[in-house]
Amino acid sequence: MYRQSIPLTGSFAAWRNAARSFVALGVEPQLISWSEEGAESGLFGEALTADPPAARIMVPGAFVDSAQRAICHRDPQRFALLYDMLWRLQRQPSLLEDESDALVSAIRQLTKAVSRDCHKMKAFVRFREDEANADAPRRRFVAWFEPDHNITELTAPFFASRFADMDWIIATPLVTAIFESGELSFAPTSERPPALPDPTIGLWQTYYASIFNPARLKVKAMKAEMPAKYWKNLPEAALIPELVAHAAERAAGMREAAPTEPSRRIPARGISEPHPPEEDAATLEQLAALTASCRRCPLYRNATQAVFGEGHSQAGLMLVGEQPGDREDLDGRPFVGPAGQLLDRALKEAGILRAETYLTNAVKHFKCEPRGKVRLHKSPDRHEVEHCRWWLRKEIELVRPRLIVALGGTAALSLTGVSAGVLRRRGVLERPEGLPPVFITVHPSSILRTPDRSASAQAYDDFVRDLVAAKSALAALG
Repeated sequence: MYRQSIPLTGSFAAWRNAARSFVALGVEPQLISWSEEGAESGLFGEALTADPPAARIMVPGAFVDSAQRAICHRDPQRFALLYDMLWRLQRQPSLLEDESDALVSAIRQLTKAVSRDCHKMKAFVRFREDEANADAPRRRFVAWFEPDHNITELTAPFFASRFADMDWIIATPLVTAIFESGELSFAPTSERPPALPDPTIGLWQTYYASIFNPARLKVKAMKAEMPAKYWKNLPEAALIPELVAHAAERAAGMREAAPTEPSRRIPARGISEPHPPEEDAATLEQLAALTASCRRCPLYRNATQAVFGEGHSQAGLMLVGEQPGDREDLDGRPFVGPAGQLLDRALKEAGILRAETYLTNAVKHFKCEPRGKVRLHKSPDRHEVEHCRWWLRKEIELVRPRLIVALGGTAALSLTGVSAGVLRRRGVLERPEGLPPVFITVHPSSILRTPDRSASAQAYDDFVRDLVAAKSALAALG
């Protein structure tokens, strides 16, 4: 039987070195009694002192990442669980992929708990300046935080990067992080630092009260993100009971003070009629300005902005996609997200310069479904395509391309009136009434959604061949 204690600081490195030694010696998990330094480790057992024989120990990178977090948990069995996992990985290299395994599940729970604790520490540490250090070349700050687990060493590098221009101390009940002159160190906590006076608390509380939105108050969600146990060390927490108590009253006042929109007739299906703007445009710049204020369908409500086309104003080749994505919606430019980057690469391989083409979308606003902080892409329906068709037709009129490439079913619908059968129609030159010839192919996002790597590579090669064919078709049109 062996016994092994792990220190409070440098825990992962100490456990890793000991675990390597035990594996090299062939010591099975049940023969080791692990403990934290200073805790009761049992009366019996031999401490490992001799250097082990050299051995090469292979583990997946994911295990190392998990172990660095799980070692910070306060579960007294964490060292044994991690060694048991290390031991089994030598015989079952794919063990981590078995989500039904009890040991894998147990370590995953430890890792998740530590990750949540790290997130809370980054959010709720509050520094106070040490005015007694005012004459020093670097300002000095002190913070006290009470995490659930021993995460100080794991989380302190975040603060070292964020606050590299000042000296600071973050003390926790177990370990204190010390950052002085750019050097980070750790020591067991001997006592809680005294509470320093902070003249900026009033300013911070005023700011917090001003950004508190009573109309969006959800007490359960707030307590889930900011558990009450942290409140005693948060200066803004003293305001929360009063802010919550008067939230309904303040929200009613905000509604009364809010401006109202002029009344207007709402047509069937909840969207406005597909009429052209009252003001026409003679240039792409004027058309872009008109598009920016488009309210012809509800898509503008959840979008950041209308995304107009860009490229050569007299391009012979125009490429039309579906709609802006999340990245395009934020940047205000078409084809700059993952699908746009794939398109850029394919254009280059096909010998087509993006700067000599004109790129736009059939729909100018990002259609999405908000889910918390994430906006999920939704394909525009036929009515939305119809309402946006005037903008696309006007772009075509001003650019006057000799050939249009329709990227996917939505673009095909806007240009030809038919969205079905894109794979059957790809590579075909169609001639809609009143428009230049239209070359049908897939949208590059469909390639990104192909899960199989070999199938995705084949789809990309086919897409490049389509672009090459479109280039040849453009040359044949003169």
